[in-house]
Amino acid sequence: MEVVILADADAVAAYVADAIVNVVGSRPMPVLGLATGSSPLGVYAELVRRHRAGMVSFHDVRAFLLDEYIGLPTGHPESYRAFIDAHFAGLVDIDAANVHVPGAGAAEEGVSGAAIADACVAYEADIRAAGGVDLQLLGIGADGHLGFNEPTSSLASRTRVKTLTEQTRRDNARFFAGIDEVPRHVVTQGIGTILDARHLVLIATGAAKAAPIARAVEGPLTSMCPASAIQLHPTATVVIDEAAAAHLTLADYYRTTFANKPAWQTP
Repeated sequence: MEVVILADADAVAAYVADAIVNVVGSRPMPVLGLATGSSPLGVYAELVRRHRAGMVSFHDVRAFLLDEYIGLPTGHPESYRAFIDAHFAGLVDIDAANVHVPGAGAAEEGVSGAAIADACVAYEADIRAAGGVDLQLLGIGADGHLGFNEPTSSLASRTRVKTLTEQTRRDNARFFAGIDEVPRHVVTQGIGTILDARHLVLIATGAAKAAPIARAVEGPLTSMCPASAIQLHPTATVVIDEAAAAHLTLADYYRTTFANKPAWQTP
């Protein structure tokens, strides 16, 4: 695992955007795993800026979202399909048909559990058919959740339905009229699904993320902190600002390692 500590959120966004642009430019049909929530917003803004400046095209990109709420109607402004369209996909030249959402069409209110389960299986098949994810963008929850894999999620889990913890619902209530409007259930890529990606890039900024980052990076591998599963991945990069690095025991080592990284070492 590589831990990159940068000065602030703008530096984090630029660094991760560089990694994504490199993948997009080095593969004929690149596949991106897209995260939602507040953590990747700076990255998406930087990618949109570069696209508008003629620096990158997403025309041949295929994208797979990490998760989606169950119970929100198609087009709901707080659905994650609407989120990714508003902040990234709808602002660049990616084909809308190439942006895939787990449980799409089967996660609305009243749809049967069997239909949702079938959609989860189909989502896994779609990822495999695309050749797998080249770069998976990730955030981290206050309780260490990865995607919507809440604490005690199986580290071998695949795309499925999960019930949100009250902590996660409280954290996400700021996007809704109140906590009562936040769905209790979601479809999420499993941890095993996430670990199949060729490169994981986890981003976090701000002091509120310092504790979960320390648990994920330096704590034990445990389902109580699902993000600790990135320790199992051969090519995982954690990109954080100084505030999010505050609880890391080996922060100075990570800074030294990054400052002296050989030009030939990738990623």
